[in-house]
Amino acid sequence: MTSSPTLPTPGITVYGCGQDEAVLFRALATRFGFVPTITEAAVSEANAELASGNRCISVGHKTQITDATLLALSRVGVTYISTRSIGYNHLDVGFANSVGISVENVSYSPDSVADYTLMLMLMAVRHAKSLVRRTDVHDYRLHDVRGRELRDLTVGVVGTGRIGAAVVDRLKGFGCRVMAHDRNPESVAGYAPLDELLRHSDIVTLHTPLTAETHHLLNSERIEQMKPGVFIVNTGRGSLLDTEALLQALESGRLGGAALDVLEGEEGIFYADCRDRVIESKTLLRLQELPNVLVSPHTAYYTDHALSDTVENSIINCLRFESGNHHG
Repeated sequence: MTSSPTLPTPGITVYGCGQDEAVLFRALATRFGFVPTITEAAVSEANAELASGNRCISVGHKTQITDATLLALSRVGVTYISTRSIGYNHLDVGFANSVGISVENVSYSPDSVADYTLMLMLMAVRHAKSLVRRTDVHDYRLHDVRGRELRDLTVGVVGTGRIGAAVVDRLKGFGCRVMAHDRNPESVAGYAPLDELLRHSDIVTLHTPLTAETHHLLNSERIEQMKPGVFIVNTGRGSLLDTEALLQALESGRLGGAALDVLEGEEGIFYADCRDRVIESKTLLRLQELPNVLVSPHTAYYTDHALSDTVENSIINCLRFESGNHHG
């Protein structure tokens, strides 16, 4: 059997690649027919040449990508970046485009973040942090403040894209009242202006992308509008919340608590082993001291299913670009 002439096998340079992702990239390389160049290091000016000969690269979301790095990538011939994240806030897409690089995000199962968001809500309203801390030191008394049931509460969902909509679906099963706010309302839930949602919600959960408009979406003025005793949950991006304003409202007792999987200034702290390091972020330390604040290290997305989706879709995006069927 004669085979028709084939194009050279495309290559993809994969930056910021954890060991679990590397296993998936290597396994899928044979199936999809590409040559992976894999490094655990985040993309930078210093290692841009690893992409030499490859038009497409795949990058992680954990480290900021500077304009100088984008320029260096463009000089070695990169014309497409697939970011293994939904958000783009770790690089300047406009600048990338100006130096000839297209940038595209990936979609992955929204269930990972939606499940985690519900878990954080339940942990917040049932005082899980102080409960576990006390039982760890063999104090088995009941909490002086009783927990609350979701069906008795109003939950405000800010942002109803795929993740926000999946959170709304889950909340329906708990029987609570759901209010939603989005710039592009769809028929997911009872839509309301943001100030109205903040006034009536017992829990506010953030799922909107981080943009110039949504930076510090919850600032001191908006936190003042909220019901006393409200819980704030953030599995979106740290800078949706003005952390200093949040801390003041928590320390004054105005808020019921917070559950944060993302934090302003998390870069260089989250995803690192800091047990033998001095934590520079005073904000993080103050938050972690509070008994009614849960902090986790940007891990809501991190499930086997979502990771597999992320890697596979990053590869598909790159190969689609290579073949000229790019729709981004």
